[in-house]
Amino acid sequence: MSMAPEFSRIVKADQVKRLTGDTHVEADESERAALARRFGLSALDRLEADYSLTQEGDAILARGRVRAALAQPCIATGEPVAETIDTDFALRFVVEGEALPEGEELELDAQDVDTIGYDGQSIDMGEAVAETMALAMTPFPRSPDADAYLKEAGVLSEEQASPFAALLALKGSDDKAG
Repeated sequence: MSMAPEFSRIVKADQVKRLTGDTHVEADESERAALARRFGLSALDRLEADYSLTQEGDAILARGRVRAALAQPCIATGEPVAETIDTDFALRFVVEGEALPEGEELELDAQDVDTIGYDGQSIDMGEAVAETMALAMTPFPRSPDADAYLKEAGVLSEEQASPFAALLALKGSDDKAG
């Protein structure tokens, strides 16, 4: 049983041709709290987007900009690490299960867009914006205290754990023995 997204803004496919200009969506406080839980955030203070939709055959193309203010827990200390997201996005919604006509190839170029399947009836721009934000977040946030915390816990840095560091340590012990 699938649950409804925390931040849902449904657009019916047959309405896309009538939409002109940019549309603005913004998550309210309860939606942001639910998204923060879903994505494991310490805080989600702002999530909004401006976008426009165009029809391309059966596909719907969404282009816009997502902005968010959030905090994620540091991977080492658990302390909140603040982050601001302000990024453009381009999404192509295609009807799920539709194959390309035989002999037709899907051409990708420098203007590649992420492709999302939909039921042919409606798209959820709120969920698309939330997922775009999640993909734009720093994957492994580190607080300013992370290195000191890890060192105190005995975790080696990449340089200290490299094969070259091990060789240098061996060379150093040979120098002391000789």
